[in-house]
Amino acid sequence: MIVGSCIILCGCSVARHHLFHSGGYDLGIFDQSVYLISRGEVPFSTIRGIHILGDHAAFILYPISLLYRIVPSVYWLFGIQSLALALGALPVYRLALQAKIDNRQALLLAGAYLLYPGIFNANLFDFHPEVLAVPLLLLSVLALRSGRVGVFYLCLLGILSCKAVLSLTVVALGIWLLIWEYRRVEDLWQKRCWVAGWLAVGTGSLWFVIAVFWIIPHFSGSEPAAISHYRYLGSSVVEVMQNLFFRPTLIWVRVFSVDTLFYLFLLVVPLIWGLSWQYWDPLFPALPTLVLNILSSNPAYRDLVHHYVLPIIPFLILAVIENLKTSPLSIGGIKRGLLGSLLAFLALGKYGFFWSIYLDSLETWSASRQALAQVTSQGGVLTTHELAPHLSHRRVIRFTDEGDPSQQPRSIQWDPFDYVLLNRRFPGWRSSKAFSAALIGELQHHEAFQLLYYRDGVYLFSRVSKPNDS
Repeated sequence: MIVGSCIILCGCSVARHHLFHSGGYDLGIFDQSVYLISRGEVPFSTIRGIHILGDHAAFILYPISLLYRIVPSVYWLFGIQSLALALGALPVYRLALQAKIDNRQALLLAGAYLLYPGIFNANLFDFHPEVLAVPLLLLSVLALRSGRVGVFYLCLLGILSCKAVLSLTVVALGIWLLIWEYRRVEDLWQKRCWVAGWLAVGTGSLWFVIAVFWIIPHFSGSEPAAISHYRYLGSSVVEVMQNLFFRPTLIWVRVFSVDTLFYLFLLVVPLIWGLSWQYWDPLFPALPTLVLNILSSNPAYRDLVHHYVLPIIPFLILAVIENLKTSPLSIGGIKRGLLGSLLAFLALGKYGFFWSIYLDSLETWSASRQALAQVTSQGGVLTTHELAPHLSHRRVIRFTDEGDPSQQPRSIQWDPFDYVLLNRRFPGWRSSKAFSAALIGELQHHEAFQLLYYRDGVYLFSRVSKPNDS
């Protein structure tokens, strides 16, 4: 199941990339940064305009960069992400057996995890370091229940290195261990559970302060970027936290809304067959992510399409395990559970994109491939959002954004770019046909650039070589 899932997930990511539907935001950001780290250079993302640690303090990118030393390829990111998501089924299976759930139900739980629509959909959505935290969250609980506090703590460090905001999940995990898990384990393990709980609370709290108030501002020069999704609560992390406690009326409208109810429905419906209100406590560590998603002004936080749902999934699975431990399924129940998970995947999985929106630019696919092959130097590139991750192994890569004042045709600075690759028919995210046409018109009359390639609405301009160029 794990091998098959890994092959499917990786194959789908690669296919989406080859169909030019991966994006500069976020795949290009991480690919460029990991590439620069692997070359010993400063990982400054020219797409985000900041050092990559100023994004989410994702130190996990540094060990990942060792793979780029072997072969610098974006396919490492696809492979790592797919493997991590698929491997999450192994601790699910082991946790179920550890809870004295029989083998058939343990296999059902592993399958239900792999069929959860958020797993497949998040894998399709480019690459995000926090994906690697999913199996680590499950493994951390398995390690603790096996009495391996050292492994548990290593898992915590790995989780924290994936994304700064996961420190809140780690703190909540520690509180859950201290209040609920502590009473659940045998007397022999209670001391270890107590120690582990305080380790999680202390380490998570410390890392939140260090990452949010020092690392991210130091490398970005501003508050964490995600704060823009909570502007109605304040313009800084401190203001948002204060208003959450002292002005609760600001959040009531969002919490008690149809949008929130529908989001909660989406979260539980794939596993509704195995959940029970009596065993809700394993969901406590998911509360920080759940609250952040509900309060965000960005609707992408409240669906099963994007990666924001991932830190919730392990604890949904744990809640099902706790229920099945005391209320095992019959043969018929196992069949209904499998059918329920399968139907949820068929209804909410975004596999249909492969014969719908992922084919919308197929008519320029060949021209785009040929144009990419003619970008032969490591010079700076300006291109579309969808072509950016195919050219991100360089110091300067940016994608066209008509909302960016610095990219307006009459004011854009062309000096950082040696190539400009545009698709007039499919200008990409944050662009338009009119904006693309304006840039092309500007370049056609620019003395520093020449048209190197044109076909099917795909234009590649290159900088004119000077006599003293070498």
